[in-house]
Amino acid sequence: MNKESLVEKAYQIAIERYAAVGVDVEKALQALQKISLSLHCWQTDDVTGFEDPNAQLSGGIQTTGNYPGKARNIDEVRADLIEAASFIPGNHRINLHASYGDFGNKKVDRNEVEPAHFESWMQWAAENGFKLDFNSTSFSHPKSGSLTLANPDKDIRGFWIEHTIRCRAIAEEMGKRQGSPCIMNLWVHDGSKDITVNRLYYRQLLKESLDTIFATEYKNMKDCIEAKLFGIGAESYTVGSYDFYLGYGAKNNKIVTLDTGHFHLTESIADKISAVLLFTPEIMLHVSRPIRWDSDHVTIMNDDTLDLAKEIIRCDALDRVNIGLDYFDASINRIGAYVIGSRATQKCFLQALLEPLSALREYEKNGQFFERLALLEESKGLPWNAVWDYFCLKNNVPVGEEFITEIQKYEKEVTSKR
Repeated sequence: MNKESLVEKAYQIAIERYAAVGVDVEKALQALQKISLSLHCWQTDDVTGFEDPNAQLSGGIQTTGNYPGKARNIDEVRADLIEAASFIPGNHRINLHASYGDFGNKKVDRNEVEPAHFESWMQWAAENGFKLDFNSTSFSHPKSGSLTLANPDKDIRGFWIEHTIRCRAIAEEMGKRQGSPCIMNLWVHDGSKDITVNRLYYRQLLKESLDTIFATEYKNMKDCIEAKLFGIGAESYTVGSYDFYLGYGAKNNKIVTLDTGHFHLTESIADKISAVLLFTPEIMLHVSRPIRWDSDHVTIMNDDTLDLAKEIIRCDALDRVNIGLDYFDASINRIGAYVIGSRATQKCFLQALLEPLSALREYEKNGQFFERLALLEESKGLPWNAVWDYFCLKNNVPVGEEFITEIQKYEKEVTSKR
């Protein structure tokens, strides 16, 4: 029996096994097929971008490792994205930073970016079946310093306000062109390395900047605001804290971005889903794997990611949660990093979709807590992996570990020659 037949046979057995606990496997697969991950372009080139290939990362951004073959230009970034997507089942999006514009080897400062600089990206995305998401870029710039939108210097603050206003206009054009709202994320690294006595002042400035930036209403883009616990060089104080952005998002009907690496390691990001959804229209996720802190390791199928996926499904919130990846590991094959992290995230959502939720809720409703815990434990051993293999087969992507040799081939023929 060939591998395809084995996968299909195992899938049929899995259907029967899940049916015994009241789970419709085909319905779960239909839901998984609709989940689009937003693949972050910066994994291809270690967050370098196209403004200056010799520029050094700054503003709270750091990547570690020097694995050979990183993308050096826009064509190589796009080629690597297409290669990575070929191993990830489903239809997905591409998440761009403003520093990845098609600048044609010309100097374009951040306060000069416009839709024309992303025209080729929009064409490329349409030709290759992708939708685009977007991010303003406040780091790695001579005017970044430790403060951007919260900078007391009116000229510097105005520079970054103009940049972000232009980024929203770019996102609007992307959304209009692709017939799907472009999710635009706003994160700034503003903070202080040591003690500050002006916490309120900087937050007042950030609030005023955001009010100016969001003054224009758009129909084809959605605004997200992303907090951080602390940053490299801003260990003592972060202006855009979680409390700040949660308050701003709830008051102004903005999407709050939850980056799984931006909180204390003992916090449960899963627990935030039901709380935040009560007060904001949607949630944006940046899924990564923190080691000690925001180290942006490649996402794997661990308890944190699995709990996050399960909570989203338990809240019936797939239509209100946008799922993006945000890690940049330069210590391993970068294409492989994409594929491992993306497939791990999908596996977690599949397991969440296959949870016998109706039976579990019935037990809970009746106060049958032994039965609830028992079924939660037993469901961990149900054959979700057979369903995953079938999902890959159905989407014409490698089943199991088959993608490893394909990525090795790409490295040998393409990235190793860079």
